[in-house]
Amino acid sequence: MHQENDSHLDDPTTAEGVTDAGDLGYSKALKPRHISMIAIGGAIGTGLFLGAGGNLAKAGPGLAFAYAICGVFAFFVVRALGELVVHRPSSGSFVSYAREFLGERGAYVAGWMYVLNWSTAGMADITAVALYVHYWSMFTSVPQWVLAAIALAIVLTVNLISVKSFGEMEFWFAIVKVAALVLFLLIGIFFLATGKPVDGQDPGFSLISDNGGFFPLGVLPVVLITQTVVFAYAAVEMVGVTAGETEKPEELVPKAVNSIMWRVGIFYVGSVVMLTLLLPWTAYSADQSPFVTVLSKIGVPSAGGIMNLVVLTAAMSSLNSGLYTTGRILRSMAMAGSAPSFTARMSGSHVPYGGILLTATAALLGVALNAWLPQDAFAIVTNISSLGVISTWCMIMLCHLVFVRRAKQGLVHRPAFRLWASPWIELTTIAFLLGVIVMMWFDRDGAGRDTVLMLIPIAICLTAGWYAVRQRVHRIAAESEAPPVDPLQ
Repeated sequence: MHQENDSHLDDPTTAEGVTDAGDLGYSKALKPRHISMIAIGGAIGTGLFLGAGGNLAKAGPGLAFAYAICGVFAFFVVRALGELVVHRPSSGSFVSYAREFLGERGAYVAGWMYVLNWSTAGMADITAVALYVHYWSMFTSVPQWVLAAIALAIVLTVNLISVKSFGEMEFWFAIVKVAALVLFLLIGIFFLATGKPVDGQDPGFSLISDNGGFFPLGVLPVVLITQTVVFAYAAVEMVGVTAGETEKPEELVPKAVNSIMWRVGIFYVGSVVMLTLLLPWTAYSADQSPFVTVLSKIGVPSAGGIMNLVVLTAAMSSLNSGLYTTGRILRSMAMAGSAPSFTARMSGSHVPYGGILLTATAALLGVALNAWLPQDAFAIVTNISSLGVISTWCMIMLCHLVFVRRAKQGLVHRPAFRLWASPWIELTTIAFLLGVIVMMWFDRDGAGRDTVLMLIPIAICLTAGWYAVRQRVHRIAAESEAPPVDPLQ
């Protein structure tokens, strides 16, 4: 491991005396513009650009309500995380907070479920990138695995160079996604204001009222579709991981967190409403991006190519984010003994390359798996990442519950930036997330039930893994004079 003696590195010790060894060695290279755009990019992904079409076909205009409700809970999660970040910025983020408030077992479960989430998401992203590139005829003759490997090599190289290079790549990825949505909304506003017909029909609320209203298929399809909508918000928690590599995170993170709410309202809810005001909900399908559907109907040249580039950017952004966050999370775990020791290694440019390489290897495995796995089986693999998202969000809320309880006992100090109405917000959010898993079980049309059943082997592997590392974890904790805390005692 490299020498961690740079004078500009802050000591992670807080007023409460909590130190996370995994926070040592990072540079503070992420700028305010990086943090701001990472917060936006984390809330905009393929779940909107691609998934909204299939969801509209299944649930109708009521999808906007599902996005709004899930967006509120996503905001609660990131607000709770923001308070914990102001309490003690950490590159280990929620894993570090789980260690502090739930004990070593909590940190172990939180960390590995998050790694599972991004590893399986990486498999999906790397395959998606290859499929999107094949859209252009000049690349159709290139084998899919070659394109996937090239995409992984590019993102991996950028991540390994420095955190600043990661920030720059994510900044421009976010710019592309935001610009595409803003342009779409402006085009939609123009058609609504001028009344120009789209595909022979006048745009406006009449397209909703004349086609069954907001719930043409009933409320139940909107409820069942909630499971896929939640996953569209995956990565909003990434803003917490960036806190360990920026100056003055106690100022930047609250601003980024607060901005997420209105961005969700504009980009997610606003885009879905606009889609239903320009074309009937029956015009959309899972086979095509809904934005491509609209742009092609209004005669925008090369609409498919433009949106394909945007969706490609979203997939690359997801892969980029996954390598970044898991690299930091694995290092925090490795320093505590609950992850392989090589994932604690740092490069001379302050990059935790061990954890990044481990996640990249898992993503590369996705290329090989895609060569022979049937489509349904691969869908199950990608859906496993959803379990990681739910687990992560639940862990964040549990950490916040214990944090608030300790604050009431006078053991820690709550910052001015905080989540309101504790403990009711946390408990309601956890109940909602567990309810999503129940809804997955009753989703007979997709891979939801198979995904829920995957909890059994995952639990077995986590239990076996914990018994394999617990002695080392407790030894390291004892050596650091910070014995593991069991909140049940």
